[in-house]
Amino acid sequence: MPEKQIAPVISRLEEFEKNLPGYLDTHNKLAILLDYDGTLAPIADNPNKTKMPVELEAILRRLAKHPQIFMAVISGRALRDVHALVNIDGVTFAGNHGLEIEYPDGSRHDFELPGEIQRNYKAMVDELKQSVEKHGAWVEDKRVSLTYHYRDTPKQLKDELKHLAIDICQRHGFRPNQAHEAIEAKPPVDWNKGEAALHILKTKFGDDWAQEVRVVFAGDDTTDEDAMRVLQGLGRSFRIAADAQIQTFADFRLPKQDLMTDLLKWISTVYVS
Repeated sequence: MPEKQIAPVISRLEEFEKNLPGYLDTHNKLAILLDYDGTLAPIADNPNKTKMPVELEAILRRLAKHPQIFMAVISGRALRDVHALVNIDGVTFAGNHGLEIEYPDGSRHDFELPGEIQRNYKAMVDELKQSVEKHGAWVEDKRVSLTYHYRDTPKQLKDELKHLAIDICQRHGFRPNQAHEAIEAKPPVDWNKGEAALHILKTKFGDDWAQEVRVVFAGDDTTDEDAMRVLQGLGRSFRIAADAQIQTFADFRLPKQDLMTDLLKWISTVYVS
């Protein structure tokens, strides 16, 4: 059974190889699975203003072209949104925490929500917009899941609006989850970033993917823990978190988002340099 731990920390480029000697090898295929917000791009005051750092993006583009490397971005954003933000050829994209998946050839896998859940979703969005979309807070409607953003709300009102939003989501049968100055509401189905990661790996490499490919996963949020959990012992995962005591299914903790550039540099030194 996967277990959470206080993961060992990696703070510099040279520590990746020191902690993972020989894990990367050009004789092995590599699957790189990544979150977007807080992982590939720093968290921004407004989700519409996020942008990948220039150096990180350049390395990512080089890695995506390598014949031994498979790359996927698994995000809580709507698929079309994260696709537009990353916009790199040859990458598999999963949006809405994996409920929508699109492969480089244009084929898709969409988790079909039951009719009752779809109706509850519409009612939830309507009630949230009517009741708590105020004081700078707003609802990001992603068709099958949503994010309630309250980053710009006055500090003294945040807790009240947040708890009202959580209550509304729960009354409509959805699962609220704390994010960065936001509440994410996911449908009550057995599908998450972990299931999406497994589906993507099996689709690309077959049922024996764990024998066929090395896997690196990185994320910064509680929703990324679903992928870290299913990959524990099968790949290597990295949780971006400043909290030194955070409990995680990841193998390692990166204390800052900008260490993602070093993670990709480490991969690049093996496969590209």
